[in-house]
Amino acid sequence: MTKNTPAPVENAHSFSTESVLTQLEAQHTGLSTEESRRRLDRIGPNRLPEPPTDGLLKRFFKHFNDVLIYILLAAATITAVLEHWVDTGVIVGVVVINAIIGFIQEGKAEAALEGIRNMLSPHAQAKRDGQWNEIDAGALVPGDIVRLRSGDRVPADIRLIETNNLRIEESALTGESEPCDKNTLAVAPQAGVGDRTCMAFSGTLVAAGRGLGVVTATGSHTEIGHINRMMSEVQTVQTPLTRQMAEFSKTLSMVIVALAAMMLIIGFAFHDYPWRTCCSQPSVSPLPPFPRACLPS
Repeated sequence: MTKNTPAPVENAHSFSTESVLTQLEAQHTGLSTEESRRRLDRIGPNRLPEPPTDGLLKRFFKHFNDVLIYILLAAATITAVLEHWVDTGVIVGVVVINAIIGFIQEGKAEAALEGIRNMLSPHAQAKRDGQWNEIDAGALVPGDIVRLRSGDRVPADIRLIETNNLRIEESALTGESEPCDKNTLAVAPQAGVGDRTCMAFSGTLVAAGRGLGVVTATGSHTEIGHINRMMSEVQTVQTPLTRQMAEFSKTLSMVIVALAAMMLIIGFAFHDYPWRTCCSQPSVSPLPPFPRACLPS
């Protein structure tokens, strides 16, 4: 073995098994314990990285970052100063419910990412020092020889060397409901994931048969790792509709503030209402009593 750790093999499906073994500096007898430890230190464990997440309080209060929410909170403050407790409770309730709904929806998105990480197998049958051993799947490295049996979850991306009626269910990656038949023949480099019949992908399930292969990629370098990375890096894209709604909310906020200021000025300047009355509902004077002479006898 050279001192440089072999990198994960790209397009391993387009190379013969011997070519893949050569690129990974691996053999049919597997890696030695010392070599596997050295590669593990260099490449890292066979796990999907956890994306950075904000704390619960930050995730909750960031849903208050909106112009209309600011106006509602200001209105709630004013009604509280005026001791209009019913109005204050309704406004605060609307704001809090809106934040709770957004918080729950964001939690569902994080649960989807956690579900992807839970798809990885906890154990693997790997050949170390010429002997088969059950090891922690997180300790797998490119170049490990791994065997698969019916009911196993594939622990890493594997280039198949031997197959015996092997069928793997890959709906998590391809959406196909039927298990895919596997063999050892190389396919074209541009073949899609569903057409790479000589590969077994991390997180998929062995539906039938047996197989033997060499690990070509682990952790975030696997196909499921690519999906996990894309989901964690996804950004909210503003469509024309969402941009128009954002502009409308800003315009509506300015109109609300302008109307409130105009009502305050009119009531204070032209009707001699005190400021407390201008900020609340003006009192309605009762109708004067009819003169008794005007009443029918």
